[in-house]
Amino acid sequence: MAATAGDAARILSRRDLSFLLYEWLDAAALTTRERFADHSRETFEAAIDTSAKIAADHFQPINRLLDENEPTFDGEKVTTPAPLKRALAAFAESGLTAAGQDYDLGGMQLPSVIEKACVAYVMGASVAAAGYPMLTVGNANLLVAHGSREQVDRYVRPMMNGRFFGTMCLSEPQAGSSLADITTRAERQADGTWRLFGNKMWISGGEHDLAENIVHLVLARTVVPGEPPLPGVKGISIFIVPRTLVGDDGRLGERNDVVLAGLNHKMGYRGTTNCLLNFGEGRFTPGGRAGAIGELVGAPNQGLAIMFHMMNEARIGVGLGAVMLAYTGYLHALDYARQRPQGRRPGAKDPRAPQVPIITHADVRRMLLAQKAYAEGSLALVLYCARLVDDQHSAPDEATRRRAHLLLELLTPIVKSWPSQWGQESVSLAVQVHGGYGYTRDYPVEQFYRDQRLNPIHEGTHGIQALDLLGRKMNLADGAAAQAFATVIGDTAARAGAASAEWGGHGAALVSLTARVGTTVRRLLGQHDPELGLANASVFLEAFGHLVLGWVWLEQALVAHDALGQRGLETGGAGGAPDEDDESCFYRGKLQAARFFLRWELPKVTPMLELLDSVDPTCHAMRDEWF
Repeated sequence: MAATAGDAARILSRRDLSFLLYEWLDAAALTTRERFADHSRETFEAAIDTSAKIAADHFQPINRLLDENEPTFDGEKVTTPAPLKRALAAFAESGLTAAGQDYDLGGMQLPSVIEKACVAYVMGASVAAAGYPMLTVGNANLLVAHGSREQVDRYVRPMMNGRFFGTMCLSEPQAGSSLADITTRAERQADGTWRLFGNKMWISGGEHDLAENIVHLVLARTVVPGEPPLPGVKGISIFIVPRTLVGDDGRLGERNDVVLAGLNHKMGYRGTTNCLLNFGEGRFTPGGRAGAIGELVGAPNQGLAIMFHMMNEARIGVGLGAVMLAYTGYLHALDYARQRPQGRRPGAKDPRAPQVPIITHADVRRMLLAQKAYAEGSLALVLYCARLVDDQHSAPDEATRRRAHLLLELLTPIVKSWPSQWGQESVSLAVQVHGGYGYTRDYPVEQFYRDQRLNPIHEGTHGIQALDLLGRKMNLADGAAAQAFATVIGDTAARAGAASAEWGGHGAALVSLTARVGTTVRRLLGQHDPELGLANASVFLEAFGHLVLGWVWLEQALVAHDALGQRGLETGGAGGAPDEDDESCFYRGKLQAARFFLRWELPKVTPMLELLDSVDPTCHAMRDEWF
């Protein structure tokens, strides 16, 4: 299939991105901090321009190609379509792989919020192709934070220039998300080195022909001669296990004892290899014997804590991937609805009258407005969390850094799960707007739907995020994280009350729901049976997620309200004249999407909280035998 240049305008709205970055999150203010002092809004825009061009020129044109031509394995090697390697090379050569890294590592030292804006374009163009560099960046960030200087030089530098790619190897065939049950072992050798033996399942990017080397970060249970193994997660460490060993001089050496057992064939995300890997099976014998040679990262038995550095980053990445599938699906549906003629207005009786574009029909506008609310709201949430990452690491005062850390911990389950769940609904609506055509492969929305379905599953399922949020994060630091977010909502509500009666009413509703959430948390976590208290955690995740997105939309509405006011325009729901310019229309679109979410979606929180407050035992009491 011949690839042609793509269209960045159907990946992401640049006007919306600028609104979020500069009008809401004030990303330009980050340039006053020492780490970003060399930057300006102009350098930020140049990086985003580069990413948008690479996404449109190299990634978007191969998205369908990767879906229709999965990687193949002939028993010896994996083969991927040639355009994929060229796209990844273009991304690396642009410097975007190292965008957030220190200058010392060849990076640009871009803020996280700008880096995520750049990545958004590539993910929206081809989420499967983007998986390779995104995993590599997460791998490298973990090693920068926890690895030795030698490990950074040996592995991170080649990853940043595109020579090596990285993975994370957690799950096993018998232990998916239950990491306490992994059996892969790392045996301490007499010379102090480590050899790994075991299997890892669902490893994205675990084998391919796209780079000189693949750097696996592997969780394994440590086995030290003469010492009893520690049980559960206490005995787990993390190791660097390269596909090919790397010498002190950086040159590639022997093939390590890690091999591909087979590829998993997926419903979507088909361009990203997904692998079962065997470590230490003896097919290769580095140093003359079986066992995959690994390098310990950090201290022994701290593997899970260290791996969470990459896992939390990956959860934000999954959220962004879900956002961008929803976003590009929305833009494709919007374009289709404007061009597809069908039917006539209600009351039009003349069958000879020309058909109208389907966007004329109110129900189509409803579906598009819902997509806009889900996609633009989710993108705002991800970028807000990226801004928190910047505050956590570079804010000049400890109080701001601490607050950012608490908010980020609280919101990480939401930023992963909410876009994954409602992004799926958004893409479903995109298919619906296309009608029968949307259900065919003639249009890309059916692929977006299949690709999107993975996001509620990987990097912690929807249910696991729910248990994390209710069981851990709501009481984090004795409730300080939840209180920090309640304060944020209170501040926004106060500003909304000063803006207008309409937005002040929505702010008051958010404050009331926030208090209600606190009551619900205390009731659920106060149950004598903790299993019963957590049984309906997914409902809580969805309720709290809607509350968070309600706040996100109120924040955007206040910015748009002020912008229209500065232009001397009315901001009521019925305002707006046909001859208003594009900027006024943009802000009115923001206000209408905010109204949709706050009027149509936020009220769903109340019945969810009522159900939770009843500590309903229906699901908990169900027995295996009754199915």
